[in-house]
Amino acid sequence: MSGNRDKGSSQPAEAKTKTQSMSDRLGMFRMPSARMRGQGLRNQRIHTHLMEMMLHLKQTIEKNLMHLTTRHLQQDLVLEEERHSQAASEQEALLGRLMYQLVNLLQSGAVGGLGLQPSCPSLDVRRDVRGGQWAQSSRQPDWPVHQLSDLEATFVSQHLSSRGIDISALYHSSFQDYKIYQRDKYHEDKNTMGFINLGLSENKLCLDLMTERLSQSDMNYIEDDLLQYPDWRGQPFLREEVAQFLTYYCKVPDQLDPENVVVLNGCSSVFSTLAMVLCDPGEAFLIPAPFYGGFAFSACLYSKVELILVHLDSEVTDANPHPFQLTVDKLEQALLEARITGKKVRGLILTNPQNPLGDVYSRDSLQKYLEFAKRYHLHVIIDEIYMLSVFDEFITFHSVLSMESLPDPNRTHVIWGTSKDFGISGFRFGVLYTHNREVASAVSSFGYLHGISGIAQHKLCRLLQDREWIDKVYLPTYRSRLQIAHGYMTKKLEALGIPFLNRGSGLYIWMNLKMYLDPCTFEEELLLHRRFLDNKLILSRGRTYMCKEPGWFRITFADKPLLLKQAMHRFYQVLSEQKQDLIMKQLENAQRE
Repeated sequence: MSGNRDKGSSQPAEAKTKTQSMSDRLGMFRMPSARMRGQGLRNQRIHTHLMEMMLHLKQTIEKNLMHLTTRHLQQDLVLEEERHSQAASEQEALLGRLMYQLVNLLQSGAVGGLGLQPSCPSLDVRRDVRGGQWAQSSRQPDWPVHQLSDLEATFVSQHLSSRGIDISALYHSSFQDYKIYQRDKYHEDKNTMGFINLGLSENKLCLDLMTERLSQSDMNYIEDDLLQYPDWRGQPFLREEVAQFLTYYCKVPDQLDPENVVVLNGCSSVFSTLAMVLCDPGEAFLIPAPFYGGFAFSACLYSKVELILVHLDSEVTDANPHPFQLTVDKLEQALLEARITGKKVRGLILTNPQNPLGDVYSRDSLQKYLEFAKRYHLHVIIDEIYMLSVFDEFITFHSVLSMESLPDPNRTHVIWGTSKDFGISGFRFGVLYTHNREVASAVSSFGYLHGISGIAQHKLCRLLQDREWIDKVYLPTYRSRLQIAHGYMTKKLEALGIPFLNRGSGLYIWMNLKMYLDPCTFEEELLLHRRFLDNKLILSRGRTYMCKEPGWFRITFADKPLLLKQAMHRFYQVLSEQKQDLIMKQLENAQRE
């Protein structure tokens, strides 16, 4: 055994080599967190705790490797050698994955309000941003992204593919807050100290009405066909009803064709499959920013489609008469810059009403956007998931399906679902309507993976058929409650002197908390976001919507009055503490000067 030891050392040489190799690998994981601290993420309590956990994991890894390697050297049987070698490998992979998740948490800063809010612009976290799944024009700030080397990827997992590692990293960083929330939800009776989630755009205003309607006898119907494999496009009876429903509520000049309808399990599935069939990997869509972060996650997950950000400005100028206004000039400029860099742009993504801004596009604006797309042979994917959630009586929603003549009908694709307007996101129901039969057929093939149960399709059909209940009971009550909840929230914000976009649609408000950031940076925005989390309040920060200006947050108001009251109490408490800290910071700076 002495021949296997270094001179003057009691460690086996092989064990020492493995331990040193492990330490070298661990060094790679220490660098990103140090870099993050250097960028100003000074939440010492959280970081200290995480770093202590990382140190403990490092020591555990080294201890396990030393123990297993020593036993390996002491065994003569080949079977024992193989068994202990495998045990060492499994220990290393398991603990390595845990360490990677901690590092990812430090780098992402527990990013994201909720739902789908990616912490990094690329699914392939090992590539450069420009060469990966996210493209930015030269005018846009660089977003920090973790570059995972092949060596790190090998260390992280011996079982996942490179693609699997990328997807896992994106998932964990995108849903950090959501997973915390799911484990500790606020409940007015059972858990009053739980997390209140005003970061997720979820409609909880009319759960009483929906529960009552879905409990009626006509919903409880079962026949043999509903228990068998369905048409992958969606059951014919549901597609027929969807066509009639959209014809009525979108005010379509002519009856829509059920053959142009495809039904999948949620609007994100519809968008993801559209990206798959319209683009090859590396091709791109234009998208105005800030935008719903789910588009980024869905575009990356399957299709590896890039998103070219068309940044909108909050400052009002002659060229920008309204905050965050989308113009054809901005679209033209973004498209030109993308083409100069060699990007192949295949389409434009629009949301109407817009998320997170709440803007409702005029008919003239829609016409201009569609004509721009036709001029450059671009597809237009327009998400109208909030079309029935316009509660200001002076604002008129215009669906693209209501236009007498679409500039390019074969490249215009509409998405809608019941998650927002009807508050039944748990049903997982999304609709595509397109005049392009080739696109409809290609998207339909994904019904094999993303279909909806026959029972759910029956219930959805009965719900959409009940036009009298929708028009006379549900929509009047829903819009009235939206107005009341929106009014409550805006009065609270006004009392605090917080600027916000006062729009009459959607389930949320886009507000400006720049006054609570010093300096006004994304690092300070993240620290404020963490402070809300510390007080069990979840909001969505602007960075997760790729807003180029730090300090913007989205807050959801479509919830019960009691919960909103409790949430605003926590909101006020956080901002009061933040304001006191800023005053102390300014006094300290003045004394040093």
